[in-house]
Amino acid sequence: MSTSRDILQALLRQGSGDDMYDLVCELFPVCRSISGDGVRATLDRIANEIPLTIHEVPSGSEVFDWTVPKEWNIREAWIKDPSGKKIVDFADHNLHVVSYSMPVRERLSLAKLKEHLFSLPDRPDWIPYRTSYYNESWGFCLTHRQLEALEDGEYEVCIDSTLSAGSLTYGECFIEGETEDEFMLSAHICHPSLANDNLSGIALLTRLGKALLSVDTRYSYRLIFAPGTIGSITWLAQNKARASRIKHGLVVSCVGDGGGPTYKRSRRGDVDIDRAVSQVFSDFAPAGEIEDFSPYGYDERQYCSPGFNLPVGLLERSKYGAFPEYHTSADDLDFVSPVNLDFSYNMVARIVDLIETNWSPVSTLPFCEPQLGKRGLYEAMGGDNQRVDRQMAMLWVLNLACGNHSLLDMAERSGVRYSLIREVSDLLVRNGLLRR
Repeated sequence: MSTSRDILQALLRQGSGDDMYDLVCELFPVCRSISGDGVRATLDRIANEIPLTIHEVPSGSEVFDWTVPKEWNIREAWIKDPSGKKIVDFADHNLHVVSYSMPVRERLSLAKLKEHLFSLPDRPDWIPYRTSYYNESWGFCLTHRQLEALEDGEYEVCIDSTLSAGSLTYGECFIEGETEDEFMLSAHICHPSLANDNLSGIALLTRLGKALLSVDTRYSYRLIFAPGTIGSITWLAQNKARASRIKHGLVVSCVGDGGGPTYKRSRRGDVDIDRAVSQVFSDFAPAGEIEDFSPYGYDERQYCSPGFNLPVGLLERSKYGAFPEYHTSADDLDFVSPVNLDFSYNMVARIVDLIETNWSPVSTLPFCEPQLGKRGLYEAMGGDNQRVDRQMAMLWVLNLACGNHSLLDMAERSGVRYSLIREVSDLLVRNGLLRR
């Protein structure tokens, strides 16, 4: 591997925040769940951008302690008031129906109807997002203002859906690198009409995949687009033998808003991906927050389960569950922006670049400090205002270049930015003072 590769610039040349936002807008109306035609339509759209292998895993398949559920699809759903007027309609917003609602067509009193209605009293103009994946029931979500306006009488409800034997669908894009060691990035694709959670993650990984196809990399890259929880469990069940190839991993979610950024460490807590994100936050996003692993969240908890214990962390802007718009209709196209998506992509590109360019140098002159002046390295290191920082970075690299310390180790121990450690290491290689 050559440290002279400018992977970061190659990644940043591919696409823009506007491209990602356009994809979010295009996919926003699609009704997705943990299975069904909405998931397939989403994966088909991604496959127009990057090569995607799409897998269908039959309902009833045993995946560790779980079972792949029946497939759910929906055509229409509505509530009519006593006058026959539609007052809640799935055609207006697909959050109006509890995901995985069983089919129903009946008349019932307001009191009975309310047993199947969900709203947000503290956010009276927002529609909540609710699911019923593993419990056969049905329900509607509506604004609290709509709920309060309901009058006594007989209501007619219709949910034209199917719950039947089918399959769970997921997609993966594999980009071969110089080694079989893998950098895995994962986004969940099961949420309907929620822009930040997680169309933002889908759009970001799609752009990253396009960029990675244009560069030579040391690691192989595996981008996974799967329904939350059951999707990652299914992928792990089908790839148990090869999961050990994953040396670095990120679950990417909620990256389109202006909060954070936030990173949750892997279960191990001190692997390279954890350390790399810390370095990138320090250099690029100093307001970022890093928290320890917990077994609640997104698919990182499956990748980090004790049987696998993979080096996978969770990258977000605002933390899941901590922003008011989370799992509501307010997580819409106005809540995310091209600027915020681009910032998040830049973070991920820098993380990838750091992982790719990290290596362990060996000094060619290990006995005492080399004379840098006779090689003109002081002059090559820039203006007076940068001289001290660069000189100290160079001295740290030479002192730790015994083959047992990576550039990331050196940056952490010295307190010098990784980007500067990498820069002076390249300079020392060119002057014959370091070898691989």
